[in-house]
Amino acid sequence: MHKTDSQSSADADWVILFASWLLVATATLGSLFFSEVMELPPCSLCWAQRIFMFPLAIILLQALLPLDPGVVRYALPLAAIGTAIALYHLLLQFGIIPESAAPCREGVSCSEAQLQVLGFVSIPMLSLIVFGTVTGLLWQLKRRQSS
Repeated sequence: MHKTDSQSSADADWVILFASWLLVATATLGSLFFSEVMELPPCSLCWAQRIFMFPLAIILLQALLPLDPGVVRYALPLAAIGTAIALYHLLLQFGIIPESAAPCREGVSCSEAQLQVLGFVSIPMLSLIVFGTVTGLLWQLKRRQSS
């Protein structure tokens, strides 16, 4: 039995949403691991990124069962704003944006890397990779809906 075009399209939409959810769920668990197990306190920009990451894990999971490709209206803005915050944070860490422009005035510094995986991948870089990838996947889903 052959799948119809609409069933194949729904399957592809589900895969895009599942991949997006898997990324944000892993990032959410990773974030909680860093702060609760490794006891690395999050800076102000890390908190801001969490504000956009954590709801995505719930929203995208809910959109998978049953499949709701319309979730892109809600999820894409969260992912795009998260991408912008993560990029700002990374540019701050690289010194491209001056430390005086950092929102972190007390507590943990936004411009210092508390942890570096493989010696160069910081937490904001991981966040940017996830947010950027999810933004791209959701944009692809939006384009699929438009065609």
